Amino acid sequence: MSDSEFEPIPGLPEHLPPGERILWQGSPHWLALALNAFRLRAIAIYFVALMVWRAASALHDGTSLVDSLAYAFDLAPLALAGLGLLLVIAVTAARTTIYTITDRRVVMRFGMALPLTVNIPFSQVDGASLARHGVETGDLSLNVRPEGRIGYLMMWPHVRPWRYAQPEPMLRALPDVERAAAILADALAASAGAPARPLPQASTSRAHDMRGAPAPAAS
Repeated sequence: MSDSEFEPIPGLPEHLPPGERILWQGSPHWLALALNAFRLRAIAIYFVALMVWRAASALHDGTSLVDSLAYAFDLAPLALAGLGLLLVIAVTAARTTIYTITDRRVVMRFGMALPLTVNIPFSQVDGASLARHGVETGDLSLNVRPEGRIGYLMMWPHVRPWRYAQPEPMLRALPDVERAAAILADALAASAGAPARPLPQASTSRAHDMRGAPAPAAS
């Protein structure tokens, strides 16, 4: 891990070693990142529910309909400010993040105030999984061996949710997730000396092992 104040190649803190090549680069889609990482939809629903509760409570206490609605909408400026701030953070996070897949590793450059670069060699990866969100966007998470794991808080939001004890780095909100998943699956298989296998096509957002059946770990 290192600061990335100067990048000879966008997303990479230094030139690649001889023989290593970039297979894919991409960044999160800001809206998908806001919805799935920063929970913009859930927070918006919370504010709406709170405003409905305030209006219903005022009506129950005998307040007129107009005054009850005015009382409920007193929360609107706070709600809009909070949601707007989340959108600004999501846009900034998306613009300052670059994911790179080479034929030897995954490189994640992220960080708004303090840019960091995380290198994840395929030798530290036991597997990867795909989660779809909607039709086009999705996430790719990496199952990293214990000796290569990085702290959950340090990686957030570029980490699989709820995996605190065993953090899994995640390439989040990718707009071309199918292409990135296929490239990563082929690169992992080639690194492990295993035959390439097509990515399982799932109709839901449940994570799927991109190697299908267990395959030898990369070495």
